[in-house]
This record gives sequence, C-alpha cells and structure tokens, in this order.
Amino acid sequence: MKAIHEHEFEAAPGLPTALPKNEVILWQGSPDWVSLAVHAFHVRKIAIYFSIMICIQWINVYEPDQAISTWLMPCLTSAFLALLSLSCILGWAWLSSKTTLYTITDKRLVLRVGIVLSLTFNLPYKRIQAADLRPLAKGCGDISLKLPEGDQIGFFHLWPHARAWELRQPQPTLRCVPEAARVSDTLANAWTRQTNIAMPVVPSQQSHPTLVRV
Repeated sequence: MKAIHEHEFEAAPGLPTALPKNEVILWQGSPDWVSLAVHAFHVRKIAIYFSIMICIQWINVYEPDQAISTWLMPCLTSAFLALLSLSCILGWAWLSSKTTLYTITDKRLVLRVGIVLSLTFNLPYKRIQAADLRPLAKGCGDISLKLPEGDQIGFFHLWPHARAWELRQPQPTLRCVPEAARVSDTLANAWTRQTNIAMPVVPSQQSHPTLVRV
C-alpha cells in the first residue's frame, strides 16, 4: 500500500493508473457532504456551542436602561463571526466531499482524498483484516477498515477519512457514504471472493462499535 500524489491528471477517475483489463469497478462514490459536515466536522455541535455563547453574552451585556446599540451590536458581531465560521466549516465539508472518490473493484479498495494535495490510497483486499459499518441518518454510514499491525497510515494523512479516536492504529474509513448498507455488502462480497474467507460486515448500534474480525 502506498500513497500516490496526484498532480494534474488521473489515468481514470479516482485511480492513480488506468484500470487493468482483468479488474472491474464494482462501485464508486463520494461522501454525502451534509452528513460529512455533521458527523466528521461536527458543525451541528459547533453551532449549538456558538448559540450558547451568544446567549451568555447577551445576558451579560444587556442593560434595559441603555441604548439598544450598546448591547445589541456586540451580540450581532458575535453572531456574524459565528455564521462566518460555520460557513467556512460547511464549505470545507463540501470541498472535501467533492474532491473525494472511493472506488471498490473486484481486487482492491481505492481512496482518492485531499483538497489541495490529492492522495490515493490503494488497499488490496488481502491487506484488509476486517470491516465495520456504522449506520448514520438517511441511509448514510461509515465503513471502517482494519489493517494489519505493520500497515499503518498516518491519521492526519487520512483525516477526515479515518475512524475517530483510533490514533495508534488508524483505520481508513469511507465516511458518510450514501446507501452504506449496499456499499458494505459490495465490499464484503468482493473481499470474500478475493480472499476465500467470509467477511461479515455487521451494522452496530453502539456509538463506537467493535470491529468484526475474521
């Protein structure tokens, strides 16, 4: 497995080289940007935090005997800065979605990620030990991959396409993919055909589900 720096052109969409004749693409897709903003960039939690801070500010500066502009302008300034910050986060999530392409073939999984500097990670099925499906709202989901101990990819090279809090052994993750159950079935079937070992990818209801090992 190696990360390949992409520059101006791709031999094929999402792939560092042209697809070999004996290899078939089974699925390609990108993260749902709204789901990515909520679950990877935590825009909803940040919006709630800003709202609480602005309410606290309003309570502290409000003086009924003073002119409205005295206490209203600081709150409006804070609200404007909060909206600007949230817009930047939403824009980051949108760009991350538009520049990401996940590819499942009958021989490997390929992650093309990166906004400014594009990286492609080739993950042959024989180097994937297990997978985990974390269902999200509206049919989206995260599909995390367990790699052998020696095949480590830097967490910050992957982020946000990495499982949260797995820093010691980062797990590449297909983040917020639409129709995640169908995609996980496609991945599991391809993995099984390539390795001759059944790979159950089981949805977990836990907030931090346990990997299904093979």
